[in-house]
Amino acid sequence: MNGWTGKILHIDLDRQQAKTESPAIEFYLKWIGGKGMGGCYLRDCATLAYDHPDMVVCVFTGPLVGTISPTSGRCHFVSKSPLTGLVGDSSAGGKLGTRLKRAGWDGVVIKGRSKSPVGIDIRDDTVSFIDAGQLWGEDTKTVHDRINPGKSSLAVIGPAAENGVAYSSITVDRHFAAGRTGLGLNLAKKNIKFIRVDGTGRVRVNHLEKLKEARESILRLTAASPALMGQFGFTCLGTGAVYDLMDNRRMMPTDNFNQTFFEHAGKLNAAAYAKAYAPKKHGCLGCHILCKKQGTGPAKTVAIPEFETMSHFTALIGSMDIDLVVKANERCNHFGMDTISTASTLACRREITGQNYTPESLLALIDDIAFQKGEGKDLGMGALRYAEKMGRPETAMAVKGLELPAYDPRGAYGMALGYALSTRGGCHLRAYPISHEIFRKPVATDRFSFSGKARIIKITEDLNAVVDSLTACKFTFFAAGLEEYALAFEAVTGFPVTGQDLLTRGERFYYNERIINALNGFDSSDDDLPQRFFTRGGTGGNNIDIPPIDREKFLAARKKYYAIRGLSPDGRPTRQKAKELDLIWKNLS
Repeated sequence: MNGWTGKILHIDLDRQQAKTESPAIEFYLKWIGGKGMGGCYLRDCATLAYDHPDMVVCVFTGPLVGTISPTSGRCHFVSKSPLTGLVGDSSAGGKLGTRLKRAGWDGVVIKGRSKSPVGIDIRDDTVSFIDAGQLWGEDTKTVHDRINPGKSSLAVIGPAAENGVAYSSITVDRHFAAGRTGLGLNLAKKNIKFIRVDGTGRVRVNHLEKLKEARESILRLTAASPALMGQFGFTCLGTGAVYDLMDNRRMMPTDNFNQTFFEHAGKLNAAAYAKAYAPKKHGCLGCHILCKKQGTGPAKTVAIPEFETMSHFTALIGSMDIDLVVKANERCNHFGMDTISTASTLACRREITGQNYTPESLLALIDDIAFQKGEGKDLGMGALRYAEKMGRPETAMAVKGLELPAYDPRGAYGMALGYALSTRGGCHLRAYPISHEIFRKPVATDRFSFSGKARIIKITEDLNAVVDSLTACKFTFFAAGLEEYALAFEAVTGFPVTGQDLLTRGERFYYNERIINALNGFDSSDDDLPQRFFTRGGTGGNNIDIPPIDREKFLAARKKYYAIRGLSPDGRPTRQKAKELDLIWKNLS
């Protein structure tokens, strides 16, 4: 094959055995890779508990990984979320995808449970199981230091996963995370401490000159994008470039989404971090945007937080200390905890208890969550379960159990709809309406209107599903489109496709996730927002009014989405649409 290796690695932890699957080309053309393939394997065990030995943990690359196609160095983790009970997946940067591909594998499917802590070592076609008992309990930084992977890629879980934190993450190559849905806990339940991958092979490309042409088109388009490559864009300021913009638009989630404007934002933005830490660029293997930043702290290099972390550890919890944000970010990363969920749960606690945080109390609570001590045992369940236990469920700013990121939906109605409909819960990346509602790319839409949003959400969900299957970075699509990536796909694999062909595959992948969630009992009652957004307005100012979301208009837009998506009126998949997308229907009524 070209692009794909033609091999999928299956690991049985019960027997500590590995075997190779060599699917037919029809399988590859149907599912592509990444999110698509991971969802295909998850479907077979969709109704099992997340910690059942037969539940899969999948890591998949895509056909563009390991080639010169821009931003294609990513991989995709897929399993069932311990936090939500939904599809749990995450796109991870670093070099794991590239190393796995060069080792000769399109992906890995892991089942079973090791009797003791284990590390999985993949070197080309050799798979070894390494005793990880001495590493169990250590944080991700210590594990990276001890293993010293060199050019290999290393994915590690930390104490949070080992101790059962529902929003624990997987740290890849020190600086990248597979987060948001608790995938670290999935590995911990299988007693996997780390996965190390290296490979010496190369990816076959069908037509290198055509791939170079497609690459040049993508690079030219991204170079012309101010949001990506401009003086105040991601390449210069990182994702923190969004901080001022969200506050200016009165969309900054403040005091646990009780307000939408943070008066101290001007002193806590990306420029403040640049002044304090003098950061340098770095990013995923093969990426030219380099949106991540590393700065210099007291006697060491520090990771500059992403926008979501900047926002949630300041405005959301009422803090004005950028040094504390850096420390909280570092601690979460070392312990292996999702920063969005951590901060959101702490914001929920602050609203319930009325207690503000000092730097010492905040860091102490993060420690208690990671090691499940005292109050940390309840906070480690996530905001929704914590709030329910405290008798204040209305304070959990989550959708389907997944805590909301740093975009208040009252200031962007496409985001409101996207949050509610996302197949993994309160996620901004499924449709990312901010691109057109705030960045105005590819075209501007009225952010205070639901007009046209149902169709836009459906199309962009399909687009991002195929992006996560190729796999590529969503940021690139602020500038480039599926037309350019269809040319890259054809150049790499030799199979001609159009952008619309790829979009149809994305529709299949997304509908498959809808089927998986329906098998677990989810329907329209779960496609909703916290009531706060319908009853309370945001913080006005700057000639902007932030009213509550009109619930009737929201429900009308959701109903329209169901019709466009091919779902029933109660938000469930239909046999007819599943057949149209060539998806199996077994186990569904």
